[in-house]
Amino acid sequence: MKVLVVGANGQIGKHLVQFIQDHDDLQAKAMIRKQEQASYFEDLGAEVALVDLEDDIETIRKAADDVDAVVFTAGSGPHTGKDKTMMIDLDGAVKTIEATKAAGVKRFVMISSFDTTREAIQEAPESFSPYVAAKHYADVWLRDSGLDYTIIHPGRLTNDEGTGKVSLAEQTKPDQVAREDIARVILESLVHDSTIGQEFQVVQGDKEINQAIQSLK
Repeated sequence: MKVLVVGANGQIGKHLVQFIQDHDDLQAKAMIRKQEQASYFEDLGAEVALVDLEDDIETIRKAADDVDAVVFTAGSGPHTGKDKTMMIDLDGAVKTIEATKAAGVKRFVMISSFDTTREAIQEAPESFSPYVAAKHYADVWLRDSGLDYTIIHPGRLTNDEGTGKVSLAEQTKPDQVAREDIARVILESLVHDSTIGQEFQVVQGDKEINQAIQSLK
C-alpha cells in the first residue's frame, strides 16, 4: 500500500513517514511544500511530492494519482491567523478530500481535533474556536464524501517519547498524548480495515496501540 502523507513535514507526519517506511507492506509518499524539506524524506527512501495545500484540487490530485490511501495530518499551526486556519485546516482538507476522490482513491485518514462537535465550537476559547470550527466542517465533509474514512481525534499533543500505549474510544476523558503515538495509531488504522467508517478520540493510556485498534467495534 502506498500512502500519501499530506502535511508530512509536520511533527506527526515525520514520525508517520518513518513508521510507514519501516513497515514491510507500506510505502510513503510525502507531500511537502518546500524543496528544502525533501532531503529528510528522501533519506528515508520515501517518495516526495512538492505541493502547497493552497494550490488547486487538480494539483493535489496529481500527487494522489498513484497511491492507495491518503492521510491528512496538515495544520496551519498555532501562530497563524484565522485566514490560514480557513485556507489550510478547512479548505486544504476539503480540497484534499475532493482530490482523493478525483484520483479514484478510496481510503482516507483524517487527523482532527479532540472534540469537533458543535458544542465544542461554542465552548472553545475565542482564539481556538476558528480551528475547532474548521475541523468540524472538514470532518462533516469527509463523513459525507463516500470515502473509506477514519477520523482520529487526538488529545493535547506533546513531543514526549511515545509509549506505544493509548486509551482509545469513541469518547474518552480529555488528556494528553504523544505525537509519536498518534503516528502509530494512524499506521495501525491503515492496516486494519475495521477502522473504516470509524472515528475515535485518543489519549495516553495503558493499552497497546495494536490491541486498542483491534478492540474497536
